[in-house]
Amino acid sequence: MSVFDHPENSIPDGVVAGFIEAEDGRRLRVARWVPPHARDRGTVCIFQGRAEFIEKYFETVRDLIARGYAVATFDWRGQGGSERPFSNPKRGHVDDFGEFALDLDAFMTQVVLSSCPPPYYALAHSTGGLVLLQNSMAMRTRFRRYVLAAPFLGLGQWGVSEGTARALTTTFARIGLGRLFVPRGKPHSIHLEPFEGNRLTGDERRYMRNRHLIETLPDLSIGAPTIGWLRAALKAAAQVTAADFAERVRIPTLIVASTTDRVVSTRATEHFAMSSKNCFLVLISGAEHELLQEREAFREQFWAAFDAFVPGS
Repeated sequence: MSVFDHPENSIPDGVVAGFIEAEDGRRLRVARWVPPHARDRGTVCIFQGRAEFIEKYFETVRDLIARGYAVATFDWRGQGGSERPFSNPKRGHVDDFGEFALDLDAFMTQVVLSSCPPPYYALAHSTGGLVLLQNSMAMRTRFRRYVLAAPFLGLGQWGVSEGTARALTTTFARIGLGRLFVPRGKPHSIHLEPFEGNRLTGDERRYMRNRHLIETLPDLSIGAPTIGWLRAALKAAAQVTAADFAERVRIPTLIVASTTDRVVSTRATEHFAMSSKNCFLVLISGAEHELLQEREAFREQFWAAFDAFVPGS
């Protein structure tokens, strides 16, 4: 199997999984579910955040299948079960977010358009949301709607300003240190940190479920971002949040964010949403960063917004 079962996180029925290659030869792990009833509803494509993997989204897959959709997803290069090109597989490094555009195109061409029923909707979390927005012009004929959960459009509360982070990462990358972990970054998964004080979710059961997945399947995990990855992410975020970018996003977009997110900047998200004629913003108060891994009260708010926005729900 190219996807993995776990007693606390079983594989949804009907999976078809395997590997594809991006244009530059990088090997990507993919999975799809196409139940018979989905032919009338279409397909929701799940785009993960940094350091995530297919198995983490099995609950979300079930939620979408229950709503009548087919589901397709994959692991970005350098994480999960996709190819890791560096000697230290925990780095998950890219030099430029343009590399993720190759993954996106390969997934859409080789999996979604060829094997999944239309129309197509995108459900993206964090870094996945940034990649989808950055490539929205190329995707405008492929997706009917975007739903973005806590997209990474700027740094959250990390003890350093975004301007300082941009200057430092640029300097370090130029002198050949781009593939080192960010300062104080650890080589192990953030999911192995204690639940108390974590920045990801207030739901201990889901947090521990993801921790057990990493403990059982350590090869799916990566550590902290590299300096080069952070530099590339900030560069992509600056492009997307530039004054003239939001008005060029033609795909109707729903953003669901938390007012108390400490990982990404909700302020940057609000500014983007206000700058776009095609973007709708829902703010959830009290949640952490991973809205789809949160407590039921927060997840219910997310799904209510999704159901109101995505046709056919």
